[in-house]
Amino acid sequence: MFLVQAAVAAPQVSDVRVGVYASKTRVVMEVSRALDFRTFTLPRPYRVVVDMPEVTWSPKLRAPPSGGLITGMRFGLFKPGLSRVVLDSKGPVRITKAFMIPPNAAGRPHRIVLDIKRVTENAFMAAYSRIGKRSKPGPDATPRLRPPVLKPKSKSGEKIVIMIDPGHGGVDPGAISRSGVWEKHIVLSFSKELRRQLRATGKFEVRLTRGRDVFIRLRERIARARAAGADLFLSIHADSIRNPRVRGMSVYTLSERASDKEAAALARKENKSDMIAGLDLNEQSNEVVNILIDLAQRETMNESTVFARQLVTELSKVRKMLRNTHRFAGFAVLKAPDIPSVLVELGYLSNRSDERLLRDPGQRRRMATAMTRAIRRYFDRQEALNQP
Repeated sequence: MFLVQAAVAAPQVSDVRVGVYASKTRVVMEVSRALDFRTFTLPRPYRVVVDMPEVTWSPKLRAPPSGGLITGMRFGLFKPGLSRVVLDSKGPVRITKAFMIPPNAAGRPHRIVLDIKRVTENAFMAAYSRIGKRSKPGPDATPRLRPPVLKPKSKSGEKIVIMIDPGHGGVDPGAISRSGVWEKHIVLSFSKELRRQLRATGKFEVRLTRGRDVFIRLRERIARARAAGADLFLSIHADSIRNPRVRGMSVYTLSERASDKEAAALARKENKSDMIAGLDLNEQSNEVVNILIDLAQRETMNESTVFARQLVTELSKVRKMLRNTHRFAGFAVLKAPDIPSVLVELGYLSNRSDERLLRDPGQRRRMATAMTRAIRRYFDRQEALNQP
């Protein structure tokens, strides 16, 4: 890992270029001011990570470059105060140089420069093991998942707590439409509208796992819901697939066995969020990655299914739905053992009609109204069942 000292500032990254040479790949990031940054590499999948103080990003970076040893790039807010760039590499690589160039007479601003060279897997793993925890970011302070303790039903007069989880965020953009719309922005806008409508009923206390464009780990999303004492957890997403003709909404709940191959594939994709954001998977516990359901979770899963069916009923009145609309698979973010949880796919950003609907504030309001109605009816049912 390289630590590079520079003046502390709050710059913008205005451009990124990739140069391919016979013996290396060079990545150049233009920034408006000097800053501190650090770099490190991660294995399986192989990635190069650049951390820097919180910055803004030029809109023209919606389609970042690739080439040479770099096969993909993501960037965004990793956590408050820290921005991150993740470069997917073509196999094991080593950062041979990492430095900052000051502005030049031709008008180029400050530039962060990385030179990357291919190495063998043995050489990579030897360096990775040698560096160890001295140079990699330490584990975060996210609490481990507690054993399930089913909370008592809300007392009369208490507001019901709803946790809305806008998927992805920050360095993890989620799906990207053909016109360059990012899932993370669509789902955050929708989640805020849903929060507004739920609060307007006067019956609910509503919280978001993220209220801005920032990355949140999967297990942290669950932990925030449990810390808030949530009565219901809704994870909001928008999918993208190769077939541009597929469109429609769908609702998912947790299961050890997927309802179909499409649901299984979606769960695998959504469960990669931590990897996409440049986290070291070798340091991850199996709490979230492995979907192992114990008996204490069965009641919660049953309630999730009841709510999912109510949600499908209401959403189908306002939007086109997928066939087999209620599906299930091993979604890590739905693993809270004591909170009924669903994942809602608002549509497909790979389909032009769905993308147009999701970008329309009026259509988002219609969907949020249907979801609000489903939530109210679900808890009305709960209240009726709890009557003596």
